[in-house]
Amino acid sequence: MNEVANPLHREPTQPGEERLVSIIAPCRNERAHIDAFCDSALAQRLPDGWQMELLVADGASDDGTRARLDERAAQDARLRVVDNPGLIVSTGLNACLAQARGAVIVRMDIHTTFAPDYVAECIAALARSGADNVGGPWVAQGQGAWGRAIAAAFQSRWVVGGARSRDAAYEGEVDTVYLGCWPRASFERFGSFDEQLVRNQDDEHNLRIRRGGGRIWQSARIRSVYAPRDSLRLLFRQQFQYGYWRPFVLRKHGQPGSVRQLVPMVFVAACALSISAAPWFPALFGLLAACYGLYLALASAQAGRQASGSWPVAWRQPAVIAAYQIGYGLGGWRGWWDIVRGRGAGSGFRGLTR
Repeated sequence: MNEVANPLHREPTQPGEERLVSIIAPCRNERAHIDAFCDSALAQRLPDGWQMELLVADGASDDGTRARLDERAAQDARLRVVDNPGLIVSTGLNACLAQARGAVIVRMDIHTTFAPDYVAECIAALARSGADNVGGPWVAQGQGAWGRAIAAAFQSRWVVGGARSRDAAYEGEVDTVYLGCWPRASFERFGSFDEQLVRNQDDEHNLRIRRGGGRIWQSARIRSVYAPRDSLRLLFRQQFQYGYWRPFVLRKHGQPGSVRQLVPMVFVAACALSISAAPWFPALFGLLAACYGLYLALASAQAGRQASGSWPVAWRQPAVIAAYQIGYGLGGWRGWWDIVRGRGAGSGFRGLTR
């Protein structure tokens, strides 16, 4: 059993002693969603003897989110509002960590719906696995035709390279996990989140844990549902940003979180090279296009079957899959370009927008 999980097994030593779990979440301009999130988080059913605190880091919201959070905090002492002047996710998480008092830290997301026993199952998985970070599968459920199509591709192993984090039935060690739940000692041992990263700060932290000899565990009993983007434009922008920050993680550690994260960049580079070589090798781009077209057809069919064969979902799949992969690949090369030029990372991507 990993030593950082041992405190979870001890019994209270004095009458009335209570265990505390800290739920942390960053947000900015989420007035339409903040009440539903707070209701879900504060309604969590905890194991016997445990208490909770909910810390929400507000990134200078100007849509009424902060005022609503302050109102709710005045009504429920378990909720505390934390300032996040850095505006981005990593600074918000670290601001919460600096004030969290719990022996266990659970990260939540404003746009995710959580099972009532989510936190309880996180605590149980820590005790059961002895891991340094645990979480559940990353399950998407979209709204509208485009949202459902994006969710179908999100869950397809043909699109995400067989990532175990998208397998709702998997239980075991993984390279990264959705959101996360940590014993406090994990942050003492591996550090907090990298505030230079606007995106991918969770993947980088998990990579740091693994490189430091720690373990990450996924439990199918930890259940939540993520609401993905609902348009191609928003999906492409999201994936471009994820891809953009990947080279900064690679530069920091000398390796990617996993090899599959490099595939979109390789594909985009192959497309650029084949187009450049078209005057001399005109068949090269045609061959690449034909192979990618076949892949899109097969991947779309597989994702469509997962979505119960819905025709509105199926015909949107090729565009959705291409937006995932090309957006990520182009973002990755833009990141490398900024690194080579020595520009400040992500000057155009700072903000807690979805």
